[in-house]
Amino acid sequence: MPSYVITEKCDGCKALDKTACQFICPNDLMVLDKAKMKATNQEPEMCWECYSCVKICPVQAIEVRGYADFVPMGAAVTPMRSTDSIMWTVKFRNGMLKRFKFPIRTTEEGKAVPSGGYATANNDLNDQLLAQEPEALRLNELYTIK
Repeated sequence: MPSYVITEKCDGCKALDKTACQFICPNDLMVLDKAKMKATNQEPEMCWECYSCVKICPVQAIEVRGYADFVPMGAAVTPMRSTDSIMWTVKFRNGMLKRFKFPIRTTEEGKAVPSGGYATANNDLNDQLLAQEPEALRLNELYTIK
């Protein structure tokens, strides 16, 4: 099921030019309705259901109905994001709550190294080696068929 905005909760990210959900959506589906100052999914049928907008919303105004293999029919799933983890809350039809906490990063914020600490890649596009090969594969050299 595609993401949907709970308009009563949405504050349009305090009337910025671009909302958080608009910034994070990989398919550019979330938009800010300037008249109402609320976010909306402009093409729900194109939604990938990636949960990016749900996770980033600062006021928890976006929801996606959970998949049947993840939560039973009729249950609601709400993520609460912190700087190092996401707390998923599942509310079942009978009112029972279950919470699961998962880490979202292995390095401190702003400390990630793009190359993973390996030597910079060869910029020759005709080279058969991929980025950080053979070092990342823990080989002295990469064997090739001649």
